[in-house]
Amino acid sequence: MPTTEKPKRKPNAALLKPVQPDAVLAAVIGSTPVSRGELTKKVWDYIKKNGLQDKTKKTLINADAALKAVFGGKGQVTMFEMTKHISGHIVK
Repeated sequence: MPTTEKPKRKPNAALLKPVQPDAVLAAVIGSTPVSRGELTKKVWDYIKKNGLQDKTKKTLINADAALKAVFGGKGQVTMFEMTKHISGHIVK
């Protein structure tokens, strides 16, 4: 029986291209340009390091002062809202 292997998925080039965080986001992840994937990873590392994921509802992120600035002043956002707020802090 011939084996049919799935073709390997190509990484999305837009996710690999380095982006520049603005000053507000740089306060959380640093000012070095990073790929969108790495940016998301760094934000999650920050959230975990500072214990900002809600203990009862894991999809909620509780903002500290630095993240509140990124989240447009909101004290709590969902994981899905978070990515939208982060996108607004990338220098075009």
